[in-house]
Amino acid sequence: MNDYDLLVVGSANADLVIGVERRPAPGETVLGSDLAVHPGGKGANQAVAAARLGARTALLARVGDDAHGRLLLDSQRAAGVDTGGVRVGGAPTGVALITVDPSGDNSIVVSPGANARLTPEDIRDAAGLFARARVVSAQLEIQLETVTEAVRTRAAGSRFVLNPSPPRPLPAEVLAACDPLVLNEHEARFLLGDGGDGFDGKDPEGRARALLALGARSVVVTLGAEGAVVAEGGTAVRVPSPRVGAVDTTGAGDAFTAALAWRLGLGEDLATAAAFAVRVGAAAVTKEGAQASFPTAGEVAAL
Repeated sequence: MNDYDLLVVGSANADLVIGVERRPAPGETVLGSDLAVHPGGKGANQAVAAARLGARTALLARVGDDAHGRLLLDSQRAAGVDTGGVRVGGAPTGVALITVDPSGDNSIVVSPGANARLTPEDIRDAAGLFARARVVSAQLEIQLETVTEAVRTRAAGSRFVLNPSPPRPLPAEVLAACDPLVLNEHEARFLLGDGGDGFDGKDPEGRARALLALGARSVVVTLGAEGAVVAEGGTAVRVPSPRVGAVDTTGAGDAFTAALAWRLGLGEDLATAAAFAVRVGAAAVTKEGAQASFPTAGEVAAL
């Protein structure tokens, strides 16, 4: 029996956010807003986003025995996430330093802290969680060998979703498990070895098919306000996004991935699940912050 619709294996960070009129150039100092501290990290974000939508969700992560760690655990529990898999101690809680400009675009630097201490042994010790999960979702703010162990530990018949962020070369074993591989344009360019400026005028459907050829079972490329492209079985289709006024894009990709993983676990096909996920991502950018911006299912329906 699947006790969890989604098991998220990944990072948990405290987001330290400053609003700026523009992001600084190299060597330049700019003034910003007052510092705001929010619960974040790609893994913790995905878990909260899924739980807020109604998914039965568990988080496997590591935080420090400090104020930031307590903030993160409180946020997970408030959203209804099962935190029995969260390990505490070993290093300070991870921190993300985030600047947000008036358009809502952000730049992020992450200090992994305790996230880097989430080990393959932790994954093996949590085998009971994996046995009860319909879908396992991971990112790359934790060690790659830990993600690889998650692929090996997941239950037979469960689905594996990976957001390769921050991007790095992926072993064939991990790529072959991705169903789907979910990535933005920057991450796609890295995996394809493309140093160009982006997908503009370069056939995003073709790029998605090229990513599929790397070995993933399916691929979803997010295109921001333009929606997403989904590819499987050698075909690729565009999924449009509703138009909204963006306030802050922090965490929108995490909300998208969580929604996609949940709906795939419910049995929806990839394009249908992605159509729901782009609405979740669109709703998330209309509010400030990461976890604080994640919508409920009712808010998505009303978008």
